[in-house]
Amino acid sequence: MGKRRFSINVFSDADNRILLLKRGFDTDIGPGLWGFCGGHIELGESPLQCAEREVREELGEHCHYRLIRELGPVSDTWYGGRFEIWLFHWRWQGGDIRLNHEHTEYAWVSSDQYRGYAVVDGVDEDLAWLEVWPVIVLNHEKLPPRLKL
Repeated sequence: MGKRRFSINVFSDADNRILLLKRGFDTDIGPGLWGFCGGHIELGESPLQCAEREVREELGEHCHYRLIRELGPVSDTWYGGRFEIWLFHWRWQGGDIRLNHEHTEYAWVSSDQYRGYAVVDGVDEDLAWLEVWPVIVLNHEKLPPRLKL
């Protein structure tokens, strides 16, 4: 069986804060923890199409953003390499976030605040791959050796 394919969206704003979403308690990965907007790439769907669909589903139809960087596929470290992940870094340009049932709240988080959030395994790795913030501000215990300083 092949790897499960996912698109992950990382949003940053003009102040270089990232958008974190608190996952509901009925999810398979990271219930009650903070993470990113994203999901499974469906049959016949490109990683970019999946990323854009997940934004509409999880954040609502009235969000404005532009692509900064796309990276993938990368193999996850935290889940035994069973996922093929496509990462998308977007610049938030405004809009009205309306969370769906998958998340209970959201926060715009600065690099100084970041370590105060309990994040899903893999979030630090995603931020490091995309070079959103310097690696020094991330949770080093949650980074694979190849991404540490």
